[in-house]
Amino acid sequence: MTGLADIAAAAAGQGLGIAGAFHAEEGDGAPEGVGTVVLLGFAPGGWDVFSGSAEAADGGADPLDRWSARVVGALAERLGAAALFPFGGPPYSPFLRWAQRGEGARPSPVGMMVSPTRGLWMSYRGALGLAGRLALEDAPGADPCLGCPAPCLTACPVGAMGEAPYDVPACTAHVESRKGTACREIGCLVRHSCPAGRDVTPGREQTGFHMTAFLRAHGSLDANSPSD
Repeated sequence: MTGLADIAAAAAGQGLGIAGAFHAEEGDGAPEGVGTVVLLGFAPGGWDVFSGSAEAADGGADPLDRWSARVVGALAERLGAAALFPFGGPPYSPFLRWAQRGEGARPSPVGMMVSPTRGLWMSYRGALGLAGRLALEDAPGADPCLGCPAPCLTACPVGAMGEAPYDVPACTAHVESRKGTACREIGCLVRHSCPAGRDVTPGREQTGFHMTAFLRAHGSLDANSPSD
C-alpha cells in the first residue's frame, strides 16, 4: 500500500512536498471514498522546477495552475489517488479547512491562515485523495500565535491589514505606488513579519509572480508602472 514516504519521494521529483495530511471524516468535504487527504506544496527548489516548465514559458493564462494540474494529476494517476485542487471551481475543495486538519493552520490576528511551520506563506498546489487510511506522522505543531507579539498587526505600511477587515483598495493602491516598491519586489510585508515562516520565505521571483497576479486580479492590471 502507498505510504507517506512513497508519496513524498514521488512528489519530490516534481518539485513538490507534503504540506500536511489527515484522515478524512464526515464534514471535511473530501470526495466520497477518500480516506486520507495529502496536501502538496512547493518543496525547496520547487519554484525552479515550475520556472523551467512549458507552462511558465508559453505565455498562456494561469501558468502555475496549469502546471499544478498537470503535475499533481500525473502524481495522482501514478499513485492511484484523486487529484484535488484549490482552483478550477466552483465548486471549490475546502483547502482552508484541510489546512487546519492537515498542518494545524489557524486564523492569524490579521485574518490570513497561519501555519506552525510555514507562517503566512501557506500555499497549496493541490492534494491527493487516497482510498485507504495511511499511517500519519506526528500531529501538527502548536499554535504559532501563542506568545507571539503579533508583528503582523503593524507591518502593513498603510494599515490595510490588521485588526480591521482587509482593505483591498488601500493595499493595491499602495503596492502600485512608488512607495510600495518593497511590497512589489519582495512580497507582502505582513507575511514577511511572521516569525513562524522566516525559514521558508520564498525568493523574489516567486513573490513577484504572486504579487503581479494579485495586482492583475485586484489592481490596475499594470504592475510594472508605479503611480505616485
